Amino acid sequence: MFKPHSVSRRSAIKLLGAGGALVAGSPLLRTPDARAAISVGFQLSWLHSVQFGGSYIAQDKGYWAEEGLEVSLVPGGPNAPVEPPVVSGTALMGISAADYTAAAVSQGAPFKIIAVAMQNNPFTIASLPDNPVNEPKDLEGKSIGMAIANTPVLQTLCTLNNVDIDQITIIPTQYDAAPLVNGEVDCLLCWLTDLPVAMTVQGIDNVTMLMADYGYTVHSQTYIVLEESLKTRRGEVIGLLRGEIRGWQDYRADTDAAAELTLELFPDAGLDLETQKLQASEQLKLMFSDLTDQNGFGWFTDETVAANVETLNLLGKEVTPALWDRSILEEIYGGQSTI
Repeated sequence: MFKPHSVSRRSAIKLLGAGGALVAGSPLLRTPDARAAISVGFQLSWLHSVQFGGSYIAQDKGYWAEEGLEVSLVPGGPNAPVEPPVVSGTALMGISAADYTAAAVSQGAPFKIIAVAMQNNPFTIASLPDNPVNEPKDLEGKSIGMAIANTPVLQTLCTLNNVDIDQITIIPTQYDAAPLVNGEVDCLLCWLTDLPVAMTVQGIDNVTMLMADYGYTVHSQTYIVLEESLKTRRGEVIGLLRGEIRGWQDYRADTDAAAELTLELFPDAGLDLETQKLQASEQLKLMFSDLTDQNGFGWFTDETVAANVETLNLLGKEVTPALWDRSILEEIYGGQSTI
């Protein structure tokens, strides 16, 4: 939740006046006697949007500065995978997904997942109300627009729900709602927070079936660090994740404010405020749950890990529960559910 004593970066600039200076390109405000902050990189998994709204709040409100960190938020993208910057040490922490991290670990990368932002996987089957997909069995006899690379995802959903994938016509499509809206396909495989949101903003009614509700259990928007960092840079990891958690707590309290901040920070990113506000609100369904209410943002249990291992094995990703490490979260929360 927002703390009344917190001062945003913009407000602090006004308060500092001649007493301090803002370091260019940095979220940290320095005064002449301030101790030197430790610079760390934080690799995001995609281009800037409210998907990372909690991180922007943490930066804007100075939560990382309070931890003695000067954090550089590095956007990802289609040609900017998360794992290499973390392996090289350019980034202390990255936002990835359990399937990507499992693949990297199988090739020798020494990662640990230390927190899970999206409690529910965002993969969704989107359809229109006059021909809805309400449950996996409804897919039989229908055509689905999707990237061919996601065929293992669809196959896993079918396996989990006794659906004959041979009864589904897969049509390769670009990541766009147009094929569904134009009647070229019966449904789309997409994320809950993007194509359905885009359709809603355009006034197009749509039906979504969240795959996580039908056994597709793969942690997404996960926080990864190197095993070595947990030993040699543990204090920095704790500070970075603590600030991140505080940012997401604030995000939950006011998603509209998170969307507005996103556009303020990235005015040239081509973002639409209405879309960002709806995306921010929809994202709550993925990132908060009874589990996080009881234990705190980012939490995971042995049971949720076991479910992930089972689904990942169906996806062809051989992984063990050792990939996950809850010790940082336990140290941060200390038995509480908020910080």
